Amino acid sequence: MSLKLVALFLALAGAVGVAVGYYLRLIISLGKKGSMELEIKEMLLAAKEEAKKITADAEAKATKTLEGARTEIKEKEDKIRQTEDRLVKREDIIDKRQSDLDKEVEMIKQRVAEIKAIREKADKLEEDRKAALEKIAKLSADDAKEQLIKLVEKQSQEDLLVRVNKLEIHGEEMLEQKAKDILAMSIQRLASSVAQDVMSTIVEIPSDDVKGKIIGKEGRNIKAFERITGVEVMVDDTPGAITISSFDPVRRHVARIALLELIKDGRIQPAKIEAVVEKAKQDINKTIKEKGEAAAYECGIIGLDPRILLILGRLHFRTSYGQNVLQHSIEMSHIAGMIAEEIGANVQVAKAGALLHDLGKALDHEVVGTHVEIGRRILQKFGAPEEIIKAMQAHHEEYPYETVESRIVQTADAISGARPGARRDNIENYLKRLGDLEALANSFPGIEKSYALQAGREIRIFVKPEEIGDLEAKNLARDIALKIEKDLKYPGEIRVMVIRETRNMEFAR
Repeated sequence: MSLKLVALFLALAGAVGVAVGYYLRLIISLGKKGSMELEIKEMLLAAKEEAKKITADAEAKATKTLEGARTEIKEKEDKIRQTEDRLVKREDIIDKRQSDLDKEVEMIKQRVAEIKAIREKADKLEEDRKAALEKIAKLSADDAKEQLIKLVEKQSQEDLLVRVNKLEIHGEEMLEQKAKDILAMSIQRLASSVAQDVMSTIVEIPSDDVKGKIIGKEGRNIKAFERITGVEVMVDDTPGAITISSFDPVRRHVARIALLELIKDGRIQPAKIEAVVEKAKQDINKTIKEKGEAAAYECGIIGLDPRILLILGRLHFRTSYGQNVLQHSIEMSHIAGMIAEEIGANVQVAKAGALLHDLGKALDHEVVGTHVEIGRRILQKFGAPEEIIKAMQAHHEEYPYETVESRIVQTADAISGARPGARRDNIENYLKRLGDLEALANSFPGIEKSYALQAGREIRIFVKPEEIGDLEAKNLARDIALKIEKDLKYPGEIRVMVIRETRNMEFAR
């Protein structure tokens, strides 16, 4: 019984526990539900507040933007209104000015018409006056003018002639005296000595034993030396001296330097001779450059192309009628500068034109044309100033006198060349014949070089072996001889020697 009660009690207790638990759970669930709804409501309220705030901010910004836009539009409208007002005022001013201009134009037209009428009236009065005068004098205006001029000329003719004659005589005397004074002063200020060139050079030797070495076995050395240098070496009984002869001073100078070097070295043989002569030519080229630069420095000429100075230096070994051309040019430059300074011309242009006036003579045996034309081409090629070219080109009257400096250069040339003892015509003509003889030989094809020797009685011609054969060399000698007989005038006879030399060279390594 008690177990049943206990079981029943337990069952009731369990039912009550379940009921109480369910109730408690229900109460808890209802509590949580209420708190969630509360949170949701709070969130809704917060969202509504935020939305109101955002809407209020947006409305405020929109209102501010709208007010700014209205203000800007109003300012633009004010500016447009002000611009319209200015344009209206400007149009009014322009209209007023146009009206004033129209009035002035009308006034000018009226004045022009009045002036025209006055001028026509004045012209009519002048014509009436002339007609009245002509009627009174019974002469037209042209006739009266002509008679008046004739009367004045007749009265003044004798006085004018006397005065003109006096002026001409006095002026010519003054100009002639002034010119004489200038020339005399220039000559007196530059009284340089005259050194005439010769056609032979004496080389001193330490002893006569050297002569045998120079000649060599069967004349091998001296023949090689003459062939390479193009000069004639005369070894005679003159003690302690050997004579080198050639019309070309450059060849003589090269031969002299080479011979002195060979004598100093002591080893005289064809191979050594060729090397020494080549070195002597290089030394001559250096001397030529130095001479050209020294001449320009002495005359105070700056700014010339170095190639012009190199050609100018070659004139140191060139003579004209026995007168050294470079020394003659330097002397001319000083004279031209004095004359230009006296008469107020360009001193630098006159001096440069005088210094370069014979530049073409340095190449006249190599280039076709007169030395004036060759010099012009050289100066033009190397960019010399045009005024210098004009000054130098007229000294032989091949070109017109375009500047006063060109006349000064010709005057200086006449002064330098006309002094007593300055020139010898016979030597110049002789040298010209030798130069013509070499130029004629070089005009044939296949010629390597040619030398006029024995005072022009012999010409040695070296041909290119790859172009001229033995039979052709023989025919070439005959052709050159016939051309010499036809084109040149000379006393006696000229021996034509054509030399064909073949060299083969190999190296053993």
